[in-house]
Amino acid sequence: MQIGFIGLGNMGGPMAANLVQAGHHVTGFDLAAPMPQGVTAASSAAEAAERADVVITMLPNGAILRAVAQEIIPAMAEGAGFVDCSTVDVESARAVASQAEEAGLLPVDAPVSGGVGGAAAGTLTFMAGGSEQAFNKAQPLFEIMGQKAVHCGGAGNGQAAKICNNMILGITMIGTCEAFALADKLGLDRQAMFDVVSTSSGYSWTMNAYCPAPGVGPQSPADNGYQPGFAADLMLKDLRLSQQAAEAADADTPMGAAARDLYARFVEAEDGAGKDFSAMLPRFEKRGRGA
Repeated sequence: MQIGFIGLGNMGGPMAANLVQAGHHVTGFDLAAPMPQGVTAASSAAEAAERADVVITMLPNGAILRAVAQEIIPAMAEGAGFVDCSTVDVESARAVASQAEEAGLLPVDAPVSGGVGGAAAGTLTFMAGGSEQAFNKAQPLFEIMGQKAVHCGGAGNGQAAKICNNMILGITMIGTCEAFALADKLGLDRQAMFDVVSTSSGYSWTMNAYCPAPGVGPQSPADNGYQPGFAADLMLKDLRLSQQAAEAADADTPMGAAARDLYARFVEAEDGAGKDFSAMLPRFEKRGRGA
């Protein structure tokens, strides 16, 4: 299959490399990132999209997605797939999908979960929004780049699933870090805390699979000085998207709003920038109730 890939940074680069390794011909474009081995460099996004059976984008935000869509949609062949794997606002995803459909394309918004490690290992989860026909066209590529793809419904529903999932994740990580900090102050050993909670009603992914306490539970960024597996900056981005969507949908999400505000403070006014989102734990360790 002829694939155009636009956005070859930390996530897009290894995803494109996996497509090459699977035998597909990939033409890529990025303003700054190097071309992965085996990817043919294009001089523009439009050139990468020409004659492609499927174009995949992995871009920083909705404004850039809209600008790239304006450039590549006229260059794409009718019936081609347009798979956007960026995490952007629902409104932008739906606007781009509508524009693509009007041009005779098959758009899918398919943000991912799994981070840089999942991109490299080909174990991402894709949350896909679009028509059944568009999803089916993209499905063979999802199987190469990931381990699971869920068709969530119409255009924009992939983004909706991603931001709802990550709103839960951000809220849960804060609760997990708060609980460890409280356990410390109550004199409860962290390993004992983990052993109880990981097998009790406090069980969660943030406790059992991504524990924020170093030396407790499976290996996680906490055991590597909180070097990011999923950066606090990216969690803040996703929480802001969740609250933008909540405002547009008139949904009451007070915990999501509180998590957004706390991560904003952590990243922008404290020392959280560039750290893993689980670095909330040392933040809470250093603080008292009146801080």
